[in-house]
Amino acid sequence: MNHRAEQPISPNDSYSGQTDSALLKSRSRRPCDSCRRRKSRCEMIDGTTSCVLCRFHRQECTFLAHPQPRKRKAASLSEEEGAHGNPSRVAARRPPQLSSDNPWLPRRSSGDLPHRPAQHAIRQDPPIDDYANLKGPSLLKKTLGLQNHRHSRFVGPTSEYEQLLLELDAYNDKDEVLVGASALRKVNNTDAFILSPDEGTRNHEDEIMDLDAIEMIVAPHGQALVHLYFRIVHPSFPILHKKVFLEKYQRTHREFSPPLLAAVYILALNWWSYSSELALLPKPDVPELERMAFKTMNDIIHRPKLSTIQAGLLLLQRPEGDSWALTTQLVGLGQDLGLHLDCSNWRIPTWERGLRKRLAWALFMQDKWGSLVHGRPSHIPTTDWAVKPLSESDFPESAADEDDEDGSTEVEKGRSLFCEMITLTEILAVILSDFYTLKAEEDIRKHSRDGVRWILEKAKPSQLALKQWFVQMPPPLKMENVTMRKLSSTGYLHLGYYAVEITLHRRIIRSLSSLDDPSLTIICRTAARARLISAMDFVQGLRPEHLQSFWYSASKYCFALIGTFVSLLWVTAQEKEQIEFYKAKLEEYRWTLRLSSKSADFLERAISMLATSTGVLVKAIPEKPNAGITLNIAKNNNNSNMKSRPSSYGTHTYPDSASRSHSAPHEHSGSESFEEGQTAEHTPDVEDTPPTTGPNDDFMSDQLWFANAGQLDDVDPVYADGSNGSGMPQAFLEIGNIEQADNGYGFRGYEGQDHEEGSRMSAGEAYRGKDG
Repeated sequence: MNHRAEQPISPNDSYSGQTDSALLKSRSRRPCDSCRRRKSRCEMIDGTTSCVLCRFHRQECTFLAHPQPRKRKAASLSEEEGAHGNPSRVAARRPPQLSSDNPWLPRRSSGDLPHRPAQHAIRQDPPIDDYANLKGPSLLKKTLGLQNHRHSRFVGPTSEYEQLLLELDAYNDKDEVLVGASALRKVNNTDAFILSPDEGTRNHEDEIMDLDAIEMIVAPHGQALVHLYFRIVHPSFPILHKKVFLEKYQRTHREFSPPLLAAVYILALNWWSYSSELALLPKPDVPELERMAFKTMNDIIHRPKLSTIQAGLLLLQRPEGDSWALTTQLVGLGQDLGLHLDCSNWRIPTWERGLRKRLAWALFMQDKWGSLVHGRPSHIPTTDWAVKPLSESDFPESAADEDDEDGSTEVEKGRSLFCEMITLTEILAVILSDFYTLKAEEDIRKHSRDGVRWILEKAKPSQLALKQWFVQMPPPLKMENVTMRKLSSTGYLHLGYYAVEITLHRRIIRSLSSLDDPSLTIICRTAARARLISAMDFVQGLRPEHLQSFWYSASKYCFALIGTFVSLLWVTAQEKEQIEFYKAKLEEYRWTLRLSSKSADFLERAISMLATSTGVLVKAIPEKPNAGITLNIAKNNNNSNMKSRPSSYGTHTYPDSASRSHSAPHEHSGSESFEEGQTAEHTPDVEDTPPTTGPNDDFMSDQLWFANAGQLDDVDPVYADGSNGSGMPQAFLEIGNIEQADNGYGFRGYEGQDHEEGSRMSAGEAYRGKDG
């Protein structure tokens, strides 16, 4: 069933935008037949022929029925009589006004206030205190992480609560055990949570006022913005439960966490023009919404719920919302809520189990991509991560819930995209662990005498994982697969793929030194150049359907990273032709971003990041090649390690990538073939490659996993059998017993069980089913 509102106007969203005197005057107009039957207030907007409720229910607004005799007793309870006989009641029903008399609202001078229409009334319905007492069916009964009056914290194995006592049979039959003012709730035989009352926590008494303030900023457009959010953002980033959200919103906006309500509105405002109801109206005050969101975020972390994580993740998706501090805070709160645990057998509603898993993996992605963006250590360790892979049952929406309105996002495609982004993030996590941690940096220094070969051997499993991810990409996620009059967020997935590839090549290029075989250096630089050209062509080929859709929070960094990679290849170039080539490529890429930014405002952030990171630094690059810039770095590092260590090629254990699931990359652009006459970098044929010397005499430079930089329109030329000299030997890719290799990075977030016991298949395969 489709739960979206048919019109962005809610009967409870706003009453009117009129003053009290105008309200009294409007009583001279009789209510329509439908409002009279409902005994509802009939509101007409100037210039329209239908009242608000009739428009909302999409029915004819008629005035045919005769008015019923007025019942004086019922009338005494009306707002109109209260206006004459009980002014305090009118004041109680009237929303607070934006004035200096309200300390919970921002204090700004009149010159700072944006131009806004007259204040609109908002709903005054009280929130539900305890969902367990709701009459009738509700998804929120028995919820653990979204209670309205209590918050939960996981009882850890070293807490003051002895785990063996919690496992006693006397507590297994009880839903909750009172512990002072709190309660102990067991979700299975071993895991338990402490439920504490919200009352008494920081600024809890201000929560209703904060919610009203947020709602007044967008009134009377709250319903339309919620509709926009679930049309465009939610399908590609499904961290909310749509039915739960709409159930609460239908009752009142006061049931939400204030920053979550604000975050939904803030993100939806990016697509204001995609609503026919809103496009010609002035936007609400976005800076004020953001101020309220972060003010209230600082309050609710003291009573954490699943909505706290949802709010933080959504705020991080704003074009300017990236924050490592907030990311690390969310990771800690997620562990408080037990998101790092396996909730498969918990005694909680089924929908909440799915929501917890989606939130956990969204938090995992935010941590890993934030680690890449900021160059910081990840806060999610492999030893404390037990979340099971996502399955189709973890996503409550289906194609039946899709919105047919122009500019919406496809639900099924968004679901697949979310799963594939998780898989890509796992590969990224391995690369960051293998090459960018403090321990990894130390290992690289210790093996500096071995040159780039040690790096290439260590990188081989990650490249194999990327290959598998590439091959298994579902056809609907290919860039050319765009549905007419639909937005497509697949761009952020493919951009992420290029960012992961570049991150791997970035380490390889940095590790090149004068100790390496010249032909090996040429191969490494040629492969890096091929990835660069392909990434630039990807950006140049983005369509408006991609640019104007939802983009993941790390996307602006990924766009800037491509330019940063150009600067790396430029500064390490050893020939004048190479220098001129990369200098021109950087200018070309800046121009592409400037053109694309006209269709996507968030690209202005990427342009700014690129200007800050490379605009000044590249001015110091000499016009003539200078081998001393990079080729002596490894030698210097080696001199600091005077004690030579024997090579570990023969005994090195590689990170296990084949045992993980990988399923969805980007098709490469044909521009990766080099233009005729470009001789800056050349990939030698197999017979041209000189024999290598070194610790491992069996290692040949033509056996590298990236040894081909030819046409990449499909995956075969890159990963094909090397018998024709155009690819790498298949035997080199087929690493024996790789599934038994211990990588120390044992995420299982994307694996499903095959039909045979003990065998594995990727989460993408598990999700897509046996028939793919």
